Amino acid sequence: MKPVLLITVYLGAVTLPLVASWIVGGPPRPFHQELASGLGILAFSMILAEFILSGRFKSISNGIGMDVTMRFHQVMARTALGFALVHPFLFGGSPAGGDRPWDPTRQLTLTTDFSDLASGIAAFLLLPCLILLAIGRTRLNQTHETWRLIHGLGALVIAALLLHHTVYAGRYGSQPVMTGLWVAMTAVAAGSLLYVYLIVPLRQRSRPWRLASVTRLTPKQWEMTLTPDGHPGLDFKAGQFVWLNLGHSAFSMRENPFSICSAPAAGPSVSFMIKELGDFTRTIGQIEPGTPAYLDGPYGSLTVQGRPEPGVALIAGGVGIAPLLSILRQMRLTDDPRKARVIYGNRALDQIAHREELDGQDVTYVLSEPPDDWAAETGLIDAPLLDRLFTPEEFNTWVFVICGPPAMMDGVEDHLLKRGTPSHRILLERFDYE
Repeated sequence: MKPVLLITVYLGAVTLPLVASWIVGGPPRPFHQELASGLGILAFSMILAEFILSGRFKSISNGIGMDVTMRFHQVMARTALGFALVHPFLFGGSPAGGDRPWDPTRQLTLTTDFSDLASGIAAFLLLPCLILLAIGRTRLNQTHETWRLIHGLGALVIAALLLHHTVYAGRYGSQPVMTGLWVAMTAVAAGSLLYVYLIVPLRQRSRPWRLASVTRLTPKQWEMTLTPDGHPGLDFKAGQFVWLNLGHSAFSMRENPFSICSAPAAGPSVSFMIKELGDFTRTIGQIEPGTPAYLDGPYGSLTVQGRPEPGVALIAGGVGIAPLLSILRQMRLTDDPRKARVIYGNRALDQIAHREELDGQDVTYVLSEPPDDWAAETGLIDAPLLDRLFTPEEFNTWVFVICGPPAMMDGVEDHLLKRGTPSHRILLERFDYE
């Protein structure tokens, strides 16, 4: 019921200003002007709600999944943009500005005083830029911390501009009750940034970690282990991830998301599998033991703890094996009676990590570029392979945990749904969006 509850709360929050405006009321106007005001009100309240849907609040993202949270964040941002862009064009004509003694009830809705309209015009121009930068962030060759700073500050500026525009240029926003409501909602949104950028780092500062070791697993994959420095460690579930800040101040935005590959039952130390991709990961082997670190987490709902299914299918591509390895290790350490089957895809033989450990499990290796003497599965993790490995009963009753390249996850998910696997038994989280 938690997703239903969260959606209900969201709908209540974004429609509250609209309902309050209707209660405040005013002289009747043409329908198109009321529609214009309504769309503007909804756009502003949805933009403020976006601050909470950033993925950094565990009560939301861990309840419905980081994948769902971020997808909802994106869809609602684009919906709000559509409402905001249409909003000013629905008003129609309006008398030229200055004071309007002939309209003491503000029936005309829209002032033409530039000082009141300028903030709305600025927000009208900045909002599409902010969303387009987010959509194209992977193509702009920016570091994650630069993009995150621009995105957070840009959203805060837009919220401030919209608050000014709503209070000084809006028919409803100028009412004292509505002004108070908008100020309170904007304060909550700004407060969420304060929490993420100040309160969370302060908590991390009191719970530091130290780099214990870095071990090469494959030519381009490493395993990093951290130990808690003066505290009992991290309370997490197998399959979850954290934001890792290594070698920087607790207030630094130089952090990266990594899935934990160690099991909670293995002790307070945590380990990560990291593939050489970006600037940080390419230098992972050069970092000295003892380097300070900070962890923000745990996040994610890619966990099978407490689930009733009789079997667990762990389907991984490349470094996506990391959270699934955590699940497998936790099941082994806690004597979990459920069956576990691993399907692990890679391009080449030397990319298979922890093979000695996995060989003792029910595992199927898949290579897209196998050596000549390779006797196991070849190609991709696709529908025919899944049909060979799982019975109809297993498709219907097992839980399937998927992590890897987006195309692989999409293909596996589609086939599972076709074979009758209930959607609540398919666990995956995507972090690569268009």
